[in-house]
Amino acid sequence: MSEIVLTADTSRITGTRSSRRLRREGRVPAVVYGLSQDPVSIDVAWPDLRQALTTDAGVNAVIHLDLGGDRQMSIVKDIQRHPVRRDVTHVDFLRIDPKQDVTVDVPIVMVGEAKEVTDADGMVDQNLFTLTVNSAPDSIPNELEVDISGLTIGDSLRVADIALPSGVTTDVDLEETVAVGMITRSTLEAMAAEEAAEAEALAGDEEGEDGEEATADSAGDDGDVGEAGDE
Repeated sequence: MSEIVLTADTSRITGTRSSRRLRREGRVPAVVYGLSQDPVSIDVAWPDLRQALTTDAGVNAVIHLDLGGDRQMSIVKDIQRHPVRRDVTHVDFLRIDPKQDVTVDVPIVMVGEAKEVTDADGMVDQNLFTLTVNSAPDSIPNELEVDISGLTIGDSLRVADIALPSGVTTDVDLEETVAVGMITRSTLEAMAAEEAAEAEALAGDEEGEDGEEATADSAGDDGDVGEAGDE
């Protein structure tokens, strides 16, 4: 994959008014920090930033910031958005050392088909959507796959079931649940309704049997009375 280079302007003036002006001009205020160096306030063109973050690596892309000719390797550590419009309003870049591992959140993707679950009218409920991993900057996985093919109702997959690429580690509890095979609420409601209908039908049958027995007993009693009258 080709190197991602993002040109940044280091002359921005900090402050709310200045940041608003930059956003109107199609630029995003940002800061770059880390590696025991002083933080630097910068701004980048939104179209260039969007392009940098829409590669296969997503937000974990390694970005080479060009600060007036001084290139610094970085990753995006935080993205702030407008609460309503969801526009990007500020970005934090973290300087990284190519020889040191970085800690990033990688998306978890379920692959395969949990046939036993679907055949039972169930569903696979994903509990964990990203996994925090440690990786060399040039080995950050774009995503992590977890195979749900063997999942059954009541069964679960854990972090330990995710095959991490070579050199990639995680400090997350290996017993933490990633996905569970479960019965859906609609299926449970349908099962409950079916059981209630069966119980009602059974109760109706028992009442019918009791009624027939009572009728038979009454007919027998009437016959006895008739015989007594004849005497």
